[in-house]
Amino acid sequence: MVETSDVSLTHRHYVYLLYSLRAKGFYIGFSSNLKVRLAGHAKGKVTATKYRRPLKLIHYEYFINEDD
Repeated sequence: MVETSDVSLTHRHYVYLLYSLRAKGFYIGFSSNLKVRLAGHAKGKVTATKYRRPLKLIHYEYFINEDD
């Protein structure tokens, strides 16, 4: 196991949960750049959620290892 002090927090892997106010359903996503990804959802540039807008960010968390 890697000690926390040895881990670079510059590489974060986010898992996030969006709620579609239109479709009344959830979308789970993954990204290494959450701000850019959420902006893409909001602008309709993500195919999976393009017609499900508006979306509300319900929850997100980050992991230091992509496999986690």
